Amino acid sequence: MNLELRQLRHFVTVAEELHFGRAAERLHMTQPPLSQSIAGLEDLLGAPLFLRNRRQVALTPAGAALLPEARRILEDAAGLPDLVRRVAAGEAGRLLLSFVSTADYSVLPSILQRYRAAYPQVQLVLREATSDVQSEELLAGRIDAGFVIPPLPGNAHGLLDYVKVLEEPLILCAPAGLDALRGGVPVRLQDLPPLPLVIFPRAVAPALHDAILGCFRAAGLTPVIGQEAIQMQTIVSLVSGGMGLALVPQSVSNLMRAGVEYRALAGPTPLAETGLAWRRDNASPVLRGFLDLLLQD
Repeated sequence: MNLELRQLRHFVTVAEELHFGRAAERLHMTQPPLSQSIAGLEDLLGAPLFLRNRRQVALTPAGAALLPEARRILEDAAGLPDLVRRVAAGEAGRLLLSFVSTADYSVLPSILQRYRAAYPQVQLVLREATSDVQSEELLAGRIDAGFVIPPLPGNAHGLLDYVKVLEEPLILCAPAGLDALRGGVPVRLQDLPPLPLVIFPRAVAPALHDAILGCFRAAGLTPVIGQEAIQMQTIVSLVSGGMGLALVPQSVSNLMRAGVEYRALAGPTPLAETGLAWRRDNASPVLRGFLDLLLQD
């Protein structure tokens, strides 16, 4: 025999009235089936819940312990239809979202603020990861969506969808005080001292890596790669520590570090792209709500 919500509802009503007749009236039933329901619940739980005599009905210690738990279960059960409706509408649930470090200084803060305002009951689980790691996580179904730097890997064809969210120019991130930085005007790479280059590994962001080296080739330069780092804040910190210079997406200038200056590049400048990727077969209503909000713009 399984415990039924009906039995708990009968128990709570009797416990509140401490009178089987009045409880039966509240429940719109007769007293004999109510008594049978309580007796069945006591048999199921293995302990008497009420002390009965001709003059009064009282809760046993077991009944007193059950009462708050029974009320909680009934309250939770009453809320299930609303919970199911909200989950089906994308208004509740959990969204697992990853992002590259560059998104943290550009698209991520604003979209998260808007999403939290529109869907306050959705639990957001955020994880920073490189684009290659995110692609693996998406294909394995371990995250719902990710802000990545394209291109997506070849094995993602037909499995992942992608939408461009942002394009921004590359700018110079250099140690403060260089002569070429005076005046605050756009800088030519040819005018910079031959400092080592701090850059993403190509395996992590091949398009961005190639665009950066392409800037130097267009200027007739072949930089020496001094350090590689997968996080933008690490690249900026290395520049701050005098380890070299870097080309970074424009939004990274929001990351202030002592000993670092940012400058626009003179002449044609490649654009760094950031977009959102997700599994094409992910039917999560929570993900759909996030996509709808993102694509409103």
